[in-house]
Amino acid sequence: MTRPPSALRGPLIALAALLLALIPAPATATPTASGRAAPEPAAPTDFVRLSSVDPTILEEIRYFTRHNFVGARIDGYRQPVCLLTRPAAEALHRAQLRLRPQGYTLKVYDCYRPQRAVDHFVRWAEDLDDQTMKGEFYPDVDKTRLFADGYIAEKSGHSRGSTVDVTLVRLPAEPARPYRPGQPLVPCHAPYDQRFPDNSVDMGTGFDCFDTLSHTLDPRVRGEQRANRLLLKTTLEDTGFVNLAEEWWHYTYKPEPYPDTYFDFPVSTRSVSARSAATAR
Repeated sequence: MTRPPSALRGPLIALAALLLALIPAPATATPTASGRAAPEPAAPTDFVRLSSVDPTILEEIRYFTRHNFVGARIDGYRQPVCLLTRPAAEALHRAQLRLRPQGYTLKVYDCYRPQRAVDHFVRWAEDLDDQTMKGEFYPDVDKTRLFADGYIAEKSGHSRGSTVDVTLVRLPAEPARPYRPGQPLVPCHAPYDQRFPDNSVDMGTGFDCFDTLSHTLDPRVRGEQRANRLLLKTTLEDTGFVNLAEEWWHYTYKPEPYPDTYFDFPVSTRSVSARSAATAR
């Protein structure tokens, strides 16, 4: 090929560069100017902090702590706060108004739960070598049975935002004793004065006890324990909640605003405050 005279090379190179610049670049994902990751999803507009609806309800969000069946903070729990759809939060408020004159307060262990937290549970259940918290939460259940027996599933009603894990505390509420990782574990179905003290009334088992004794109406649970379960059950059912028969602590408000949606925004005040800020703009 004959090369152009040196006098023309510069203009030709400039023309070629101009033509290349006019060709559209292939579509690619580009980072933001700041180099930061894309923002987390925010909650829908009808999700609220429970404390904004009723600040008297106690919150002990177990999955923000290491005191749970996994033994570690669960993915997606950025802060120990209860987020719920507004109808569920308002129904809890109505239940609280009934209970306080009787000398009780509600205490929630878990509320909205992101899908990433459920995925964390599934990974933990598949790791049969991790038995760290067996002595307290599933002392009589083989870990190979967690899926088959329904203790762990790939989806949770909590992720729809209207399900709550809840108990009763007698007023005036005593401070709950902090959990110390590594402390000796006591079975969740041990007598009340032996298992982990969390300031709640005696429900016959601790929260998240993987055992048939956790079934709300198990006939072996009698006396004061049964009375406590029935007080919680009847009060919450009167305000629109439905109990999961296998777990005395598990209630879902009906009708659910999002019966078929499993959300994955983090558990944090930012999930609702960021939404409010975006709406204001």
